[in-house]
Amino acid sequence: MYKIVKRYDTDTYRAVYAVKIGETVYVLHAFQKKSNKGIKTSQSDINLIKQRYQDAVIKEKQK
Repeated sequence: MYKIVKRYDTDTYRAVYAVKIGETVYVLHAFQKKSNKGIKTSQSDINLIKQRYQDAVIKEKQK
């Protein structure tokens, strides 16, 4: 799993994605970082990313 961080003006955006599950690249979550302090991703975002990753793995197994 990789994380891409992009700054635009005063905003920071992140995209978290899994590379090549089977023959597919899944974008699991993208969001604007809201906190001005620290680099920690919120637990709700982490939970969503984990769930989407598990869903992608299951989907690939069903192909």
